[in-house]
Amino acid sequence: MFYLPDNRDAIDMAQYDYVVDALDTVTAKICIIAEAKEAGVPVISSMGTGNKLEGGKFIITDIEKTRVCPLAKVMRKELRNRGIKDVKVIYSEEEPKGQGGSISFVPSIAGLMIAGEVVKCLIG
Repeated sequence: MFYLPDNRDAIDMAQYDYVVDALDTVTAKICIIAEAKEAGVPVISSMGTGNKLEGGKFIITDIEKTRVCPLAKVMRKELRNRGIKDVKVIYSEEEPKGQGGSISFVPSIAGLMIAGEVVKCLIG
């Protein structure tokens, strides 16, 4: 199922040990983060990978510590407006290059880093 705010009631977040947000829409990202937080489930959210080339510039941090990333800027504002704090994200400190989509290897780097973070959290 593709998670959207319209079908959020079909998912019981409390059944999960960890939630990974890799959605592409701001509305859905905010909703899944809020739902996970409400259920007390740890969540990590992927910020933009578009127009990036340097996989080594991805870092995992709190949303409030992000910079450069246009998606993170929007997310920071929207999460603040909703009173949602302490959101772990992955983002790139690389300045966006050009316009267009993601280069094939960049999202996979972010995904592997997220997987590593989730495993570290779950095994303590």
